Amino acid sequence: MQLTLQIDTGHGPVQVKTNLMVIVNWERKFKRKASQLTDGGVGMEDLAFMAYESAKIAGITVPIVFDQFIESLVSLEVVNEEETNPTEAAPSDIH
Repeated sequence: MQLTLQIDTGHGPVQVKTNLMVIVNWERKFKRKASQLTDGGVGMEDLAFMAYESAKIAGITVPIVFDQFIESLVSLEVVNEEETNPTEAAPSDIH
């Protein structure tokens, strides 16, 4: 799963995308499996952490302390959600 998150820390909205490293870091911090994300078990702290890690990877300057990043957020929203390995349609025998 790849999320596009839009964050605003008071300097205008910026979009960041999650990747495998972000998800692994989230699993390590919260001791949960990525499969739990699809079961509706995503909270605001989860999204904030993913935005924080994604912003760091994208080269966006963020506070060293995660809670300070949360305090700086004016808005945080999911813009898009994509499967990382979408399945393709099976070939059809119909011509």
